[in-house]
Amino acid sequence: MDLETVTADAFGRSLTGIGLNLLTRDVRGLAGFLSDVFGLSVHRLSDDFAIVRHGQMMLQLHSDGTFARHPLPSLIPENPPRGGGVQLYLFGIDPDAAIARAETAGHTVLEPAADKPHGLREATILSPEGYAFSPAVPLP
Repeated sequence: MDLETVTADAFGRSLTGIGLNLLTRDVRGLAGFLSDVFGLSVHRLSDDFAIVRHGQMMLQLHSDGTFARHPLPSLIPENPPRGGGVQLYLFGIDPDAAIARAETAGHTVLEPAADKPHGLREATILSPEGYAFSPAVPLP
C-alpha cells in the first residue's frame, strides 16, 4: 500500500489489530516532533491529518477539527498536558540518541535514559502537547 496515495476508505479497511490515534492542535508540529526526535516516517501530512509509521505500526494524527462530530474532544483538558497518564513506547529506537535530539530541539525530557529492571533501556520525552513517548531498546 502506498501511504502517500491510498484513499481514506482503503486505508481504513486495511487497519488491523490495535489502532492508535492522537488528537492534536498542530498535526504538522507533532509529526515534526515524531520525525525529528524518533526518526519515524510521516505520510499524508496536512494540517488535518498524518500517518506516522514505526516499523509495521501506524499511528494516526488528527487535528481537533476533524473530530468535531465525535464526543472525544469534550474530554480533552483545557490546559495541557493532553496525554497525561498515557505512555507510548517506541521500541527499537535508541533512547540516548533520541534524548540528544530532543534536548537539541528544546523538548522536555521527562525521564533520562536509564537501564530498567524489566530488561529495557528507555527514556521518556514529552511532545509539545504533553504526550509521553518512550524510546526503548533491549538491554544486552
